[in-house]
Amino acid sequence: MKFDGFDWDDGNAAKCEKHGLTLDDIEDVLTRDPLIAPDVNHSADEQRWIAAGLHRSQRPVFIAFTLRTKDDSALIRPISARFMHAKEAKNYGDQT
Repeated sequence: MKFDGFDWDDGNAAKCEKHGLTLDDIEDVLTRDPLIAPDVNHSADEQRWIAAGLHRSQRPVFIAFTLRTKDDSALIRPISARFMHAKEAKNYGDQT
């Protein structure tokens, strides 16, 4: 997925950081070729995506995001981010 940067504000930054990941962590995971799929369960108003990737510590991370266009730039707007639970991490490991 090609994009030009990230769209952060107080709302999504605070929500994403509450699970122990920094904004830098989230950006790092999303720039290192994570697995990406449509989030069909949460896409009523806008298309959402889910990403699964590895933190620098090698812990699997789950990120929900949407794409926004601002000034002709495609920006990722993270909605939520957290480390995966054990079962999710196992499933992620089985797919990579």
